[in-house]
Amino acid sequence: MKPRLTELEARLQERLLLGRAVPGDRLMLADTTLQMALDGSRPLTTAERQALQASPLTLRRLRHLAQARASMPAPLSGWSGSQGLLRAAATDTPLSTLRTDDGYWTLDFVASTAGWRVILALLADAPFATPAMQQALALRVQDGQGKLILQGRLDGDGECEAAWPFAEAPAQHFQQTGATFTVLPEQG
Repeated sequence: MKPRLTELEARLQERLLLGRAVPGDRLMLADTTLQMALDGSRPLTTAERQALQASPLTLRRLRHLAQARASMPAPLSGWSGSQGLLRAAATDTPLSTLRTDDGYWTLDFVASTAGWRVILALLADAPFATPAMQQALALRVQDGQGKLILQGRLDGDGECEAAWPFAEAPAQHFQQTGATFTVLPEQG
């Protein structure tokens, strides 16, 4: 079993990692990649983790983004995001609705002559439903690979709607991208 680091040891280790000088060091990862890693919507790949560990500048940027995120007030008390999973087996029936695991959100898919529409709906019994609608909460929905599905603000009915942004139908897209999705509050 590894011994636990004391607070002093952790600070010293952080200083050593962040204070190293690496010739030709530059930002190795985009802010969006680092932010998705921080909010848990997309873990870093092995290559990205190696790039992060090899670049003190990128480590400092990650630290800065983490500190900025921690200093921002949460948009709603107790809620920082929800995840959902495609649970339907492969059938000929088009996908019509997905629900988050916590039961707070649904993603509804509507086919039209102009293509698919996606509607994010906040369920009325979510503990933060009233303040979320009053604040016109800004949200984004991402697939299992971190690709943006929908971004916008809740309307007075607790919904946000957009055109489906991908060429393939929703069921096919989710099957190809890890069968998961994440609903997250927009920061800033």
